[in-house]
Amino acid sequence: MILTKYTTAMIASLLSLAPLSSASPSAAAKAEQERLQNAGKVMQEILAVPDDIPQDLLDNARCVVVLPSVLKAAFVVGASYGRGAMVCRTGKDFSGPWGSPAMYALEGGSFGLQLGAEATDFVFLVMNDRGASSLLHTKVKLGADASAAAGPKGRSAEADTDPYMRAEILSYSRARGAFAGISLDGSTLRPDGEANRKLYGTSVSAAKIINESDAAAPSSAHDLIAALQNSSPQLRR
Repeated sequence: MILTKYTTAMIASLLSLAPLSSASPSAAAKAEQERLQNAGKVMQEILAVPDDIPQDLLDNARCVVVLPSVLKAAFVVGASYGRGAMVCRTGKDFSGPWGSPAMYALEGGSFGLQLGAEATDFVFLVMNDRGASSLLHTKVKLGADASAAAGPKGRSAEADTDPYMRAEILSYSRARGAFAGISLDGSTLRPDGEANRKLYGTSVSAAKIINESDAAAPSSAHDLIAALQNSSPQLRR
C-alpha cells in the first residue's frame, strides 16, 4: 500500500510537470526574442541620428552586430559577456538584402572597466568578407584574429583613412546618450549556439542562419532588419 501511494504520487508529480516542460521552449525563446527587439530599438535610434555612424561605412558593411543593454556588472572574471545579434547581407559575397539574425556573445577583455554604472549598447560593423566569414564559424579575438578599430562617427568623419580601411571590424558604444567609437581589443566575439537553438527551436549554426535563405527571420527581428534595410539597402564596394 505504501508503494502504491508512493508510485501514485510520483506519477502525479510527473504529470504536473509535463505542461511546464512543454512550455519551456517558448519561455526560453522569449528572452532571445526580447533581446532581438531591444537590438532593433538600439539600431533604429542610432541610425536616426546622422552624426552617429557614417553612411559610407554602413553602406560598405557586410554585417552588423548589435549588443543591447550590456551592464558593467555582467563583466566579471570567467563569466564576462554581453549578448546580442548579428545580421548580414545575404548572398555568397554579402551583397544582397539584410537577412535573418544569428545570436552572438561578446566575452573577455578589459573593456568592462570602460563601462559606467548604466547599461551600454555596443554596435560592430563587419567591413569585409573575410571578417564576416570568420565570425560565422569560430570565436574571433578582436585585434588578433580580426583587425579592429574604434569606429569614426559623424557625416564628415574621414572614414576612408587608413586605420578604418584596414580594419575588419569597427566598434562603437552608446551610454547615457553618448555615442562614440570604442576599442575592444582582447575581447572575443562568437556565435551563441544555445541562444540560436532557443530562438529558432532547433540546433542550427550561425553559418546556416546567415547563409541559407530558408532560415526565416523571427518576427521579433523585424525592427532590426527593417532599420538596416531602410538605411542601407545596397552594398557599395
